[in-house]
Amino acid sequence: MRPVPFLNLKAQYQSIKAEILPVVNKVLESCSFVLGSEVAEFEKEFAAYQETDHGIAVNTGTSALHLALLAAGVGPGDEVITTPFTFVATVAAIVYTGAKPVFVDIDPKSLTIDVTRIEAAITPATKAILPVHIHGQAADMDPIVDIARRHKLVVIEDACQAHGAEYKGRRVGGIGNFGCFSFYPGKNLGAYGEGGMVTTNEKKYADTIRMLRDWGAENKYRHTMKGYNYRMEGMQGAILRVKLRHLEAWTLARRAHARRYDELLVNSGIATPVESSFNRHVYHIYAIRVPRREAFQQALTESGVQSGIHYPIPVHLQPAYADLGYSAGDFPQAEAAAHEVLSLPMFAEMSVAQQDVVVEAVRKISHEMLVDASHKAPAKVEAKQDVPMIGAVAAA
Repeated sequence: MRPVPFLNLKAQYQSIKAEILPVVNKVLESCSFVLGSEVAEFEKEFAAYQETDHGIAVNTGTSALHLALLAAGVGPGDEVITTPFTFVATVAAIVYTGAKPVFVDIDPKSLTIDVTRIEAAITPATKAILPVHIHGQAADMDPIVDIARRHKLVVIEDACQAHGAEYKGRRVGGIGNFGCFSFYPGKNLGAYGEGGMVTTNEKKYADTIRMLRDWGAENKYRHTMKGYNYRMEGMQGAILRVKLRHLEAWTLARRAHARRYDELLVNSGIATPVESSFNRHVYHIYAIRVPRREAFQQALTESGVQSGIHYPIPVHLQPAYADLGYSAGDFPQAEAAAHEVLSLPMFAEMSVAQQDVVVEAVRKISHEMLVDASHKAPAKVEAKQDVPMIGAVAAA
């Protein structure tokens, strides 16, 4: 058996190559390289897939977040509540506007923002709440929307990892005022380059973002606001249209792989991801939790299994954001997750044989670490009192 890759974009490409090459050639022949009809059609199709009224294509997921914040009126002196357990782009987009990120810890099971802590973080300067649908799992949106409504705040969903994810039967991206998506190549719906999208049900926001992404132009050479060059390329729109037709099948495959992981890792000593009862998790990432993560990951590598870490340093402890004034210990659940999460191979094309290799390696390593830990337990104390379960969730 060859090593099991963490992700296999080549396998995905080979499965749709016959569909991709003609549309690429079509764009080349048309010479419609920026925006154009392919992007416009993709906007409509993706908005429909996410069950929203409007989709505005941009060049990256970060740009999507940035423009959603600007369209919401967020700027210098404002505060935006979000989670520190996310990719740095979530917070960077807030900083781009001149606003201040305000962090709230995560729920240890779902890894999404702890909705019971949001209201305490609200101040007179708060302008928006930016929940992150981490790893493909939707945040608990009803309480978030209710809090926002009562405090007259805007809700911007960071759905960059959550294409097709659902919350209580509703697709993410249209539950708040905005949804922001990334089409980075490794995402469930990935471009062959960079790409992003803002979804919304409010026309005024859609119109504003369309201008902001294209130099603030109301029409050619008439610029009614200070804008940006955040346009999607025509080639990416054409490619994403093809891939969108396969997304639901790919999502079902990911969910099937996740269920099989769950079943095969029962009683392994490993904490597997928890899908909230009201969600459809799309498993952009399948993250287990383990102590001694670096040693665990090294052992996986030696067993021929690639893995990833998302994300080892929570944003409030990133050197670039030290000026926000947070310290270690401020958000214990986010910090515990950052030290423990380990992402196993997850891609639609993964075979049963490949998954069996992963599971066998995980169970073997987990068992060896538990045995090793029990041998190191103090003689006068029962091992079960001192030895944490592999991947145990930190106490609240």
